[in-house]
Amino acid sequence: FLTLAAVAQELSKPEGQRSWHGRVAGVPYDFRFPTFKRFRDAYWNPADQRIFTDRVVGIGWAVNFAQLLPRLQEGYGRLADRTGAST
Repeated sequence: FLTLAAVAQELSKPEGQRSWHGRVAGVPYDFRFPTFKRFRDAYWNPADQRIFTDRVVGIGWAVNFAQLLPRLQEGYGRLADRTGAST
């Protein structure tokens, strides 16, 4: 449903204004040809504090592992400290 809504949103714009990326119902979409930079920025971007970033191609979100992994390690460390387990 969201894919159709995103395509309809783009097709409703004049041809010169179609960007093929944006948001529909608050959900990001991107139908442009993916690039290495966009993949890197979505899936490994230490400069971006978000865990969930806009997906490189398609509809939805990507996981920024550069932010997720340190947070998981920190959480695991806290849990290990509480239970007396070694890290």
